[in-house]
Amino acid sequence: MSLIQIKDIVKTYEVGTQQVHALRGVSIDIEQGEYVSIMGASGSGKSTLMNMIGGLDTPTSGSYILNNQAVNELNDDQLAAIRNKEIGFVFQTFNLLQRSTALDNVILPLIYAGVPKHERIERATKMLENVGLGDRMDHKPNEMSGGQRQRVAVARALVNDPSLLLADEPTGNLDSKISKEVMKLFAEIHRNGNTLVVVTHEEDIAMHAHRIIRLKDGLVESDDVNENPVY
Repeated sequence: MSLIQIKDIVKTYEVGTQQVHALRGVSIDIEQGEYVSIMGASGSGKSTLMNMIGGLDTPTSGSYILNNQAVNELNDDQLAAIRNKEIGFVFQTFNLLQRSTALDNVILPLIYAGVPKHERIERATKMLENVGLGDRMDHKPNEMSGGQRQRVAVARALVNDPSLLLADEPTGNLDSKISKEVMKLFAEIHRNGNTLVVVTHEEDIAMHAHRIIRLKDGLVESDDVNENPVY
């Protein structure tokens, strides 16, 4: 069953008197449970496509259906609700609240979702334990390593049980050893049945996925199954 259906997505930006064609008619289907990497050089359109998939931007034309909902037809409030319920985001810069503990960072999406307090604490605690941070719940981001901070970000992304985990350059600020630990965690998340889309310019990170989509000049250059994903 298709979780993501993107058809003929075009995105054109007005920059002064110029038009910048970021996406020129992209069509992609992603099934539930897939692990996909989206690759491309700077200017290829991969960041724009990520923003479309994440509901952070709307297309100039074309359609985007996420979990049977036409995302391109939603207003801002509906988009915000979709982002909170359906999509877990993991960013290169972690985007954690610096003055809050790991537990409070993970609890935050549950507050927006209206989950009762006792259930919020229970679910956030369990999610931090699942990513190996059961002993770091009361620590703030500046008291943790980069890898631990990214694990907190992953726990926060998954705590609402989203349909999709969307990661933007998730290892961009990490050294190679910690990058491998984070990618092992992603593999485990995928084995648990989650759908992952990882946007990256790094070939070795993309090779962890089971399918690699490459963009060039706002178009899909290739879309291939990875026969030998890295574990």
